[in-house]
Amino acid sequence: MTRRASLALACLGLAAALLLGGCASSGPPARLHYGLSDAPEGKRIMWPPEPEVPRYQFAGQLTGEDNFVRDDNGQGLRGFLAWVVGLMDEDKPNVLQRPQSVVGDEAGRVYVTDVNRAAVFVFDEPAGELKVWEYARGLRPFIAPIGIALAADGGVWVADAELGVVAHLDRDGNTLEPIGAGVLERPTGLARDPASGELYVADTYAHDIKVLTPDGKLVRTIGRRGEAPGEFNFPTHLALAGGKLYVTDTLNNRVQVLPLAGGEPQIIGQRGLYYGNLVRPKGVAVDSENNVYIVESYYDNLLVFNEDGQFLMPIGGVGQGTGKFYLPSGVWVDSFDRVFVADTFNGRITIFQYLGGGKADGH
Repeated sequence: MTRRASLALACLGLAAALLLGGCASSGPPARLHYGLSDAPEGKRIMWPPEPEVPRYQFAGQLTGEDNFVRDDNGQGLRGFLAWVVGLMDEDKPNVLQRPQSVVGDEAGRVYVTDVNRAAVFVFDEPAGELKVWEYARGLRPFIAPIGIALAADGGVWVADAELGVVAHLDRDGNTLEPIGAGVLERPTGLARDPASGELYVADTYAHDIKVLTPDGKLVRTIGRRGEAPGEFNFPTHLALAGGKLYVTDTLNNRVQVLPLAGGEPQIIGQRGLYYGNLVRPKGVAVDSENNVYIVESYYDNLLVFNEDGQFLMPIGGVGQGTGKFYLPSGVWVDSFDRVFVADTFNGRITIFQYLGGGKADGH
């Protein structure tokens, strides 16, 4: 046994004695802190910058365990035990590596799929801790979790592109029966209709959208491969809002908006080399004013459009600084119009607060 391990065991013995002696104090619970920017103290980062009227403000970022802090700075027995564990286990804290998609629930939990970590990260604000869910079914681990959607039971659905299924986890991360096996080729994007309970799955290699019931029945298939409206070429990300299905039609360089009640799809975006054009669109989301957010991964931007498909403004650009991106992917908007972007190769979720007033004409 090494001196380091011997010291750790001795310290654990001391900790146990303190616990048995009633001298321990659990301390205040950890709180979720959204992280700091690299801007000078007191300076807010806004888009567009002054002198224009700001529409968005940097609101923080999620990276991993470091987002959970204690008001006592980890002192007392809890901090001591963390130090002891550090002696025995030199692994780095759990951090996001290659986040793909993000969603949150009304309880304040934020769920992030991470394809490199092959897991779902749960930033559990009520519990004051980060959880990492690694299993898709029983002891079978995730391989390539991409899309994620909330489940009716308080858990989540997760599309794993390599396993070819949509996994189902309950609110504690326990695995339930997955759906889509033998039906899906490469599931990526995922959206759930709360009204019907149906799951919309972007089946990228099949070039269509498959609609499944929670028990796995294939209800219908939307689209086929092609370039015409209603046809797809490697669809990836999905969103549902206002009775419409938003589909990132990635290799057709556009987002298609399909009314669930039927009708002609709306096309947003086109190929090109200018701001507002789409080269490799990925995530798509909609806010309370029906502004549409599209992640343009190739040029490392979050593009904002109004509901008519008119381009309003970009946010981002390539880089590691606050508000910059490196091959971003998914995007999600919460009920407070905070915009969460999976900044994939920077290993973080970047959050922007929509300030309102950017509808229709962008002024």
